[in-house]
Amino acid sequence: MPIPHAPCAAALAALLVAAPALADPLPSWNDTGSKAAIIEFVESVTDPDSDSYVPEDDRIATFDNDGTLWTEQPVYFQALYALDVLQEKAKADPGILTTPALEAGAKGDVGGILATGMEGLLEVINVSHAGLTVEEFQADALDWLTNYTHPTTKKPYVDMVYQPMLELLSYLRDEGFSTYIVSGGGIDFIRAFSEDAYGIPPWQVVGTEGNTAYEVVEGLPMLTKNGGVTFIDDKEGKPVGIARHIGRKPIFAAGNSDGDFAMLEYTTHGDGPSFGLLVHHTDAAREFAYDREGHIGTLNRGLDEGPNLGWTIVDMAQDWARVFPTE
Repeated sequence: MPIPHAPCAAALAALLVAAPALADPLPSWNDTGSKAAIIEFVESVTDPDSDSYVPEDDRIATFDNDGTLWTEQPVYFQALYALDVLQEKAKADPGILTTPALEAGAKGDVGGILATGMEGLLEVINVSHAGLTVEEFQADALDWLTNYTHPTTKKPYVDMVYQPMLELLSYLRDEGFSTYIVSGGGIDFIRAFSEDAYGIPPWQVVGTEGNTAYEVVEGLPMLTKNGGVTFIDDKEGKPVGIARHIGRKPIFAAGNSDGDFAMLEYTTHGDGPSFGLLVHHTDAAREFAYDREGHIGTLNRGLDEGPNLGWTIVDMAQDWARVFPTE
C-alpha cells in the first residue's frame, strides 16, 4: 500500500488562502496608530505569557458617556430631556418657574440656562426629575430617548451612539474585561438605556446621584426621586465614584474632556499596565468639531498633557471609518 505523501507547497498555499482570517475586532476604526495601540495593549494584558498579563478579575475598563460613547452636542441629552419635561410641567403650573434658569428652560432657551452655570442646569434637572419613582423616571427617559430626535442629525437619540466605541466595548468584554460607565450624567438616566445601547448593565453604571427616598405608599414599597444632588460624579469625583461603586482601580479608562482628566490620571498612574484614551472631536462633517473652547466638553489639559502621560488621543476624523451605527 503506498504511503501518503506530504502535501506539496502549492497545496499548502491553497489551504492557507482558504483558511479564514481572524476577524478584525475594530472594523469601524481606520488602521492608524490609535487602533494599533489599543490592540497591542489588549493583547499584552490578556496573554498569560506576557510580562504585562493581568488576571480577568482586574481587567476593569471605565468609560465616560457624554462625548465618549455618544454625542454631547449641542448640550447634554439629559439636559434636553429635562427641558422638555420642564416645559410640560410649566404649562400645568407656571408657578414652578421661580428662577432665571427655570424661566429660560420653559422658553427652550438653552443659552439662557447655560448662562446661569451648573447651578442653573441643576435647577432645571431637579424640577423636571423630581416627584417620580425611579422606575417611572427611567421608563419616561427611555421613551424620550427612543422617540425624540436630535435637533441637527434628526436621528433618535438612542442612535447617536458611536459605532467605534460600541466595537471597543465588545472587544474588551470578549477579552475578559468588565466595562463600566463612569459619567457626570445622572445615574438613573444612564441606567435607563445603558444595557440596550452599550451592553452595560445598570449595576455597572456610576454617575451623579440625587436624593432618593424609600417609602411605602398604599402598601406598595417604592423609591422616589426628590430632587437635589447628593454626589457629582465629574472631574475629581470620578475616581471617588469608582472607589464607591467598583472598588478596584481600572486598567483602561476612556473619556473626551478635561472632566475625565482625573479618571485617566488615576487609572494610568502607578505600577502595572494601563491605558488612557481621549476621544478628540475633530469631525465637523460627520459629528461636531470642538475642544479647547465651548460650553461643554472642553479639552485643554488632555491635549496639552495627555501625550506626555502616554495617553492615546483618538482623532475622530482620522481614526474612525464611521461614526454612527446607522451610517
